[in-house]
Amino acid sequence: MKLLRIHVISAQTCGGLLDGMDIRLRPTDVDYFKFDPLCLIGPNGSGKSQFLQVLAEMFQAVCHACVPAEERLEGNAELLFEIEYLIRPDGADSPVHVRVSRNKQGKGKPAVRIERREDDSWEPCNTAHEKTRHLLPTKVVGYTSGDNETLSLPFLVSRSGYADDVRTAALADDTTDKGIPDTRLMLVDFGTSLEVLTANLLLSDEALRNALLEDADVLDMHSCRCIVQLAHSAVPRAPAKRRKRSKRKGVQLTSELEGYIEALKGCSTCYQYEDKTETYTFDFYINDQSRSAFAFFWDSALALYASLHKLAMLNDLAIPKRTRDRFRKDTLARRFASRLPEPQDEEKVFRFEQVRFRPRERNDAVDYVSLSDGEHQLTQWLGTLAMQSFSNVLFLLDEPESHFNPQWRVKAVSRMIDLPTAKGKRSEGGNRSPVAEQECLITTHAPFVPSDMQRDRVFIFSKVEGQIKVTHPNVETYGTTFDSILEACFDVVPPISEKSRSEIENLRKSGDSKAIEDALQKLGSSVQKAFLRDRLRQLKSESGEQ
Repeated sequence: MKLLRIHVISAQTCGGLLDGMDIRLRPTDVDYFKFDPLCLIGPNGSGKSQFLQVLAEMFQAVCHACVPAEERLEGNAELLFEIEYLIRPDGADSPVHVRVSRNKQGKGKPAVRIERREDDSWEPCNTAHEKTRHLLPTKVVGYTSGDNETLSLPFLVSRSGYADDVRTAALADDTTDKGIPDTRLMLVDFGTSLEVLTANLLLSDEALRNALLEDADVLDMHSCRCIVQLAHSAVPRAPAKRRKRSKRKGVQLTSELEGYIEALKGCSTCYQYEDKTETYTFDFYINDQSRSAFAFFWDSALALYASLHKLAMLNDLAIPKRTRDRFRKDTLARRFASRLPEPQDEEKVFRFEQVRFRPRERNDAVDYVSLSDGEHQLTQWLGTLAMQSFSNVLFLLDEPESHFNPQWRVKAVSRMIDLPTAKGKRSEGGNRSPVAEQECLITTHAPFVPSDMQRDRVFIFSKVEGQIKVTHPNVETYGTTFDSILEACFDVVPPISEKSRSEIENLRKSGDSKAIEDALQKLGSSVQKAFLRDRLRQLKSESGEQ
């Protein structure tokens, strides 16, 4: 998938700042079979995260219209938009030029339209037709390294719709396993980091495990414990009628979720069950045998992640109904300060209690919490990319390198492109690997990411007279210095901090040779220091000093 153009007609987002935005992201003759991410850069408050949020809401609206069994709800029903992109459906030799839109036409409620380019005209597609579904992204993956409520909201709406379907199915008279379709929107944030990392380290090959842990001070996973607690005071009890015909006293599970419990039993080194609270405690010692057991029940890291995440979504049941209702109401009213709270650990239906690793230079195992924020973020970000190793995935990555040290930031894009997956690397242009047919938008506040991208793939967001403006840098960004990018994207000239810059400027304007000499002894190397040294020579020359 390759995005070509995004037109935000009306979004009711961030005070209407995005309304009217029309961005050409790529030409139609782009090299489709090359992984070629886009970078959105600019200061805080310039609309980058809101743009990702609105883009997620656009595809949520389209998926809700075409595959309502997967996207049950939409977070912005009033959103008006137009998107153009290229996508290659399964089995097709070449990509299709698609346009999806929703705009007011007459007095009726605007409907989603899907069209494909045929020769020189747009041909409408039936939103209910099976072939039309293959013109949509297979997954829309949102990633945020922190607690970004803006980007998270459409994904939380998607999650709540899924949870409602699971709850309804579990309480229904017909308990046969009909299967609850997964959502197309998938959010990865700090709350899902253990699910991502555990799934990858259990069901990825050694090359990928090494790539994920390359910069961490650990070799591999040592052991982990997860707990499933179905009956406790924080979650509502099932209706009496349901309890009479169910083996569960607390949370009612679908056949699918019951199957995951049985699979965890089969993979565990040992487990305990406490009948009163219906609590399962699963312990896993990680070795070749335990990995083989997981591979018997799950065929990929993504499948295991999806199972763990579905169990984790039951934690929503520990949130009071009035809180869930308030979240939905506030979301529909576009009040973005609202989000679902995270239950306390002892109130969760599913949680990891221990995850331990084998360190590189010691014999004793270390806990996951002992790793740094940067190590958590790196393994989570790369693990998210590794799991989605199939075509037509849209990644919306909000500041994925924010906790990295400078050395890691310099390597961020290279690590992403060179990541080994079951489907090959993303860097191989023209090899038709599915991962090359993915789309990726990355927001950042730093020069490291754009320095590895061509100028026409870098978009500067800025706020001008109350409106969001998007431009390309005025210099070629690929391979240029960080100083040049800071100047072009943030107008930071010179690229040193304000306090030291002000001190140097004041000294250059002064005639105090002694003060300048003293300052030169404590200043680091910079162009500004050289100017200050020239000023000192000028003063000495004027006074006749040598």
